[in-house]
Amino acid sequence: MNAISKDTPRINEEIRARELRVVGPENEQIGIMSGREALALAEEKHLDLVEIAPNAKPPVARIMNYGKYRYEQQKREKEAKKKQKIVTLKEVKLRPHIEDHDFYVKMKNASKFLGEGNKVKVTIMFRGRELSHPELGMAVLTRFAEELKETASIEKAAKLEGRNMTMILVSK
Repeated sequence: MNAISKDTPRINEEIRARELRVVGPENEQIGIMSGREALALAEEKHLDLVEIAPNAKPPVARIMNYGKYRYEQQKREKEAKKKQKIVTLKEVKLRPHIEDHDFYVKMKNASKFLGEGNKVKVTIMFRGRELSHPELGMAVLTRFAEELKETASIEKAAKLEGRNMTMILVSK
């Protein structure tokens, strides 16, 4: 007997209900019968009895080929996983006194990340006395967001956290 986990349905002898609503292999309603009778009917057809709705009154069990059912289910899960898009957070680090060329290179990288569907965390790193002028960092972040306003919107506004000022952008 295999171990029962929450995500796998009970099959054959694992079904403990006294009465079951039985559905045939072609989705036809057979009716309500005892667990033993349903199991005998399934064995007669060389198929498995699978509990598909254990919380129903009475529980619903279907006569089917369990191996084939599991294979189809795994195939569906694999397809759903393929269609999922994983959004990652990419980071672009800047300085408060950044030169124009460096600024545009960082901006180009950020727009490439946004084009791939990722979020971009823009970080201004302060060193030494630069921290006494956070408005310089804020100006750089504002300019960054302004330059990318066609393709991106601000998800999390600029905020000073320790020696860094961060802002998160997402593509529109």
